[in-house]
Amino acid sequence: MKTFIQEMREATRDVHDLSDKLVNAKLMFAMSDNSVWAEGLLIFYEIFKFLESAMTRMSNSLVGELDIEGLRRTEAFERDLTFYLGEDWKTNYHPRLEVAAYVKYLENLEETDPHLLMAYIYHLYMGLLSGGQILQKKRQLAQKFFPFFGVKNPTQTEGYAITNFQNKTIAQVKREFAKKMNEVANELDEVTKQKLIQESRTLFLKNNEIIKTVQGADNVFMKKTITLLGLSMVFVGIIWFALKQ
Repeated sequence: MKTFIQEMREATRDVHDLSDKLVNAKLMFAMSDNSVWAEGLLIFYEIFKFLESAMTRMSNSLVGELDIEGLRRTEAFERDLTFYLGEDWKTNYHPRLEVAAYVKYLENLEETDPHLLMAYIYHLYMGLLSGGQILQKKRQLAQKFFPFFGVKNPTQTEGYAITNFQNKTIAQVKREFAKKMNEVANELDEVTKQKLIQESRTLFLKNNEIIKTVQGADNVFMKKTITLLGLSMVFVGIIWFALKQ
């Protein structure tokens, strides 16, 4: 028998895959660029902050049960953003319109059908625990092999607080969180479960809307392409010169 999270995964596979492709298209060529990485953090910072405040407000409900120990990431987002943008990053910071609209939608859900917030809590945290970790590893690899792209302190572990769970591994957190989601789903009626599955599809579409707002990825790609072409030309020139000797 399928678990509830398996049902959600199968029902959202197409929109989930599309969202993954969009993330890769926006961020893959900017793995070693701090500004684009910070942009990615900023667009989801407000969403996670709202969900965590909602879990606090609904601590005695099924929504609150998803708030497992060590899951919260708001402070970790803020530490990473401080690392990349500086201590005063909040001074002139305002959420972009698309992000504000996303938060407004979540506020409406909390007022009208708060159980549906569980779709956002589950998928966004699982996305961070899975896809976010993969992006981080690729970024660290890019830092290691392409330090000439100007990445800040590539040997440091700072700037990755959102995927640092201290006393737990990411695999442990994922197992605990998935187990809790299935336990909570067992307490829901079938109508609510189907609404959660449908809302999960809406979630990925909304994620795509804010991911599209990430700026600079195309410019970074062009800059690095030109850099690599330049290095290739230098390399070819060195070989040509050596052969002429």
